[in-house]
Amino acid sequence: MSVTETGATVWLTGLPSAGKTTIAYELAGRLRGEGHRVEVLDGDEIREFLSAGLGFSREDRHTNVARIGFVAGLLAAHGVKVLVPVIAPYADSRAAVRRRHLTGGTTYLEVHVATPVEVCSVRDVKGLYAKQAAGELTGLTGVDDPYEAPESPDLRIESHQQTVQESAAALHALLTERGLA
Repeated sequence: MSVTETGATVWLTGLPSAGKTTIAYELAGRLRGEGHRVEVLDGDEIREFLSAGLGFSREDRHTNVARIGFVAGLLAAHGVKVLVPVIAPYADSRAAVRRRHLTGGTTYLEVHVATPVEVCSVRDVKGLYAKQAAGELTGLTGVDDPYEAPESPDLRIESHQQTVQESAAALHALLTERGLA
């Protein structure tokens, strides 16, 4: 007989290039090494496959977050640790995902990867900040489109003040504290 593992959704929100995805994959490797079932729902991949055709209006961003939250909830309900590195700029969208998880009896943890926009623009992993500065892109979250930082996340990570490994370790410690790792 196999032991049933407790699933959870760990939502990493923050500005573009804050380090969300890098931290998620670092933690995923550690959790897998401990024998946990883990999935990373990368926001870019979801946009390509599950939310193709959506734009970046407030309504489309809400729909994207709701879709990701639905899939995360399904996986978590089946014992998977689901790491979700997605900007999710609006507090009401994240709150709706949290409510859906709580209603279903599934753990939802919100992690704010709180990296200042100045640091993100230097990292500029995808070249978005450079395109925005050159006038080739509008609607960049945190620059000319709003980002509503979580007021009371389960964990706040200052990725610009610690290594990726330290950030993942802090998140692992939260999971351990909650009986999830």
